[in-house]
Amino acid sequence: MTNRPNFLVFMTDHQRGDTILSGSKVLTPNVDRLREKAVTFTDAYCPAPHCCPSRATFFTGLYPTQHGVWNNVGVSNTLSRGLYDGVKTFSEDLKEAGYQMYFSGKWHVSQVESPADRGFTLLKHNTAQYRDFPNRPEYSEWDFYNRQPIDTEDTPRREGEIIRPGYTHYEQYGIDEDPFGDLAVTEAAAAQIRAMKGGSEPFFLYTGVLGPHDPYKVPQRFLDLYDPDSIELPDNFDDPMEDKPVLYRRTKSRYDQLTREEHRESVRRFYAFCSYEDYLFGKLLDALEESGLADNTVILYCSDHGDYIGSHGLWAKGLPCFKEAYHVCAMMSVPGAKPADCSQLVSLADFAPTFLELAGVDADRSFVGRSLVPLLKGETPADWRTECYTQTNGNEIYGIQRAVFDKKWKYVFNSFDYDELYDLENDPQELHNLIYGPHPETSPYKDIVREMCRKMWRFAYETHDSCVNPYIMTALAPFGPGILQDELDRF
Repeated sequence: MTNRPNFLVFMTDHQRGDTILSGSKVLTPNVDRLREKAVTFTDAYCPAPHCCPSRATFFTGLYPTQHGVWNNVGVSNTLSRGLYDGVKTFSEDLKEAGYQMYFSGKWHVSQVESPADRGFTLLKHNTAQYRDFPNRPEYSEWDFYNRQPIDTEDTPRREGEIIRPGYTHYEQYGIDEDPFGDLAVTEAAAAQIRAMKGGSEPFFLYTGVLGPHDPYKVPQRFLDLYDPDSIELPDNFDDPMEDKPVLYRRTKSRYDQLTREEHRESVRRFYAFCSYEDYLFGKLLDALEESGLADNTVILYCSDHGDYIGSHGLWAKGLPCFKEAYHVCAMMSVPGAKPADCSQLVSLADFAPTFLELAGVDADRSFVGRSLVPLLKGETPADWRTECYTQTNGNEIYGIQRAVFDKKWKYVFNSFDYDELYDLENDPQELHNLIYGPHPETSPYKDIVREMCRKMWRFAYETHDSCVNPYIMTALAPFGPGILQDELDRF
């Protein structure tokens, strides 16, 4: 057996970070198995509330301004189809270093490249599709309206449904014994693990499932694990959001058709979906143990972004910059490391340099992320980050939004509406926006806003963020990039 570790990554889609923390109401016996030998990063975040930019960050260790993926690469009005030229993924480094690279499931990093173009061997049940796209809108979304049922004003609404006249029919939840085909994706990965028993070369196996993404359609036996009477709505479910951007309220209004009981049932289905994905994850743990590979394998259970799960009356993910959409699962076991909870601020960008360091591979480039190896050893570097940052230009409904937050304050710059400031220590549910209105630069919190803007623009400079146009119709931050003028020479 090689001294270099193997790697197993299980990435879920839409799973909020607190669903795997100690004390969670979600039943995850296999995650609990991993917890017994893993470091759980309790404050881990993605850079954007969307699959593609967050997955691109995971694979590159960079932020959207650096890797070039801003939103869903497969929609007609996408801002980009894939990574910028010259951007490298950690999988290429590991392949060059002699690792056997395997990929099963969801990719969603590029529409013009597959994982095979980035060093991976695709397993039989890989679900991603790729083809050449023109560098202009294709209008392919119009096909939905030719082949799917369309709601009318007279369409009767049934339980768990949201009627949208002129749009395709939407079901919030239901029953599906094989949601998204995740079973085949996981079984292909488990079979590959067993095939590597006794192998001499180290491997990296990535398994990307699509659950617990909406619609929340789950196998009945997992739904039966949860008593409907035990399900509660989030404490901030009834947030009227009167001091939040109008887009937030408009998004929330989509769910006004659902009754409180249907919201509670949606929570129940989401929990059940997480339990189902945990069941699939257990198949991989079993395969590792049966093959004698567990003791030399780094295991990461993670997610690409979160889900509101009813917080603020919202579901899924999007431009509302609440913690629930950004908080991701991140539990990692490393041979020889002690199990622990780590509350340091962690980013999806940290995993690329972490994998490379654990594999003994020297990268020929820098990352915005940092290796988690010291934290995995129970050590916190003196200069470990004290803030996290977000970068999004919107989920197909575009609007530049940037945020910076630490353990105390969270500031959100909304180019499309008023900004937000939350006191996270006293208002962890983000219910009270302290600067709602057109002039946060004159509010009682202006000194805090100025400092948070300074940090936001400093990160923007370091990551080559170009949302700094000084034109009067676009320069809408309360304090512009020029507040860094005295610092620029030091960068």
